[in-house]
Amino acid sequence: MSDTPPLEDGSRGVAVSQGVQEAREPAPITEQEVGEYREQDRFLPIANVSRIMKQSVPPTAKIAKDAKECVQECVSEFISFITSEAAEKCQMEKRKTIGGEDILYAMVTLGFENYAETLKIHLAKLRQHQASSSSNPRGDHRDDDK
Repeated sequence: MSDTPPLEDGSRGVAVSQGVQEAREPAPITEQEVGEYREQDRFLPIANVSRIMKQSVPPTAKIAKDAKECVQECVSEFISFITSEAAEKCQMEKRKTIGGEDILYAMVTLGFENYAETLKIHLAKLRQHQASSSSNPRGDHRDDDK
């Protein structure tokens, strides 16, 4: 530790004593900075949310910034809610990886069975596509699943 007094930003400057330079210590992170980082870290990127929202409205429609932020917060919370339930199931079964079936189970358990039915179809199509991709090493696209 250095005897150099802290600077205005809370960090310690570089001290030179007998030709040896001491590294500058970073300023401590404030509670506000921690809160802002965590909030930003737990939300989906606003650009992704905005892009999805724009696909659902007519091309001439505009979406207010506060509407995008509201949906960003809601979908992020929804994903956390579903994932938490799926993770709990995996923990009970002593597994470390959450799979598509775990997400579907969580959705049904939490009362979103209408969405789960649609997602079951998408999951089956994804698996079918993955299977055909792995059996087709050149990466040629097949049109037989359209």
